[in-house]
Amino acid sequence: MNQPGLFITFEGIDGSGKSTQVKHLAKRLSDAGRDVVLTREPGGSKGAEEIRSLVLEGVPERWSAETEILLFTAARRDHMEKLILPALKEDKIVICDRFADSTRMYQGLSRGDLRKTVDSLTDLMITRQPDLTILIDLDPAIGLHRAKARNTKEERFEDFGITLQTQMRDGFLKLAQEFSHRFRTVNGGQPTKSLSEDIYAHVQKAMK
Repeated sequence: MNQPGLFITFEGIDGSGKSTQVKHLAKRLSDAGRDVVLTREPGGSKGAEEIRSLVLEGVPERWSAETEILLFTAARRDHMEKLILPALKEDKIVICDRFADSTRMYQGLSRGDLRKTVDSLTDLMITRQPDLTILIDLDPAIGLHRAKARNTKEERFEDFGITLQTQMRDGFLKLAQEFSHRFRTVNGGQPTKSLSEDIYAHVQKAMK
């Protein structure tokens, strides 16, 4: 926390409500007079957004987990260089929908034993880690139903089915214990307003 700015990331299974909550948080902080940058992964910069379409669209078997790790790391590096680090240097609050923890789960754990590969690439290429990570925990069946109901073309990972979502949820909860200094877990099954209040309480503590 002795670095400039505040870097907040949101994690969780597909359909957990992250995208809604990052917007609520960004608006609330902006209304309070804070300078906020809202972004997402994969994406957030021109180059990263181009990679996003490669990894989120198409059939499930389009890429191997190893290839996905390289693609996500490349997107994340560009994102850091072009958007996140410049904003943090200006002492802004950066809120990101997913970050390296998602790669640890989707490619590093649930699709093979590749966690060490993800960690090595992250240590090598990503120079700033989150100050606070909000994990929205939700029943995998509910999350998958919500995610599929969106009916977008970015459903490659949802198409892996409930087994992947269940592995992901268990993995995220273990990750929250491993990185307990920055992870805060909230109940994604509660009403949207209550969930927003829980999240804001954690952010206020981080800002102090």
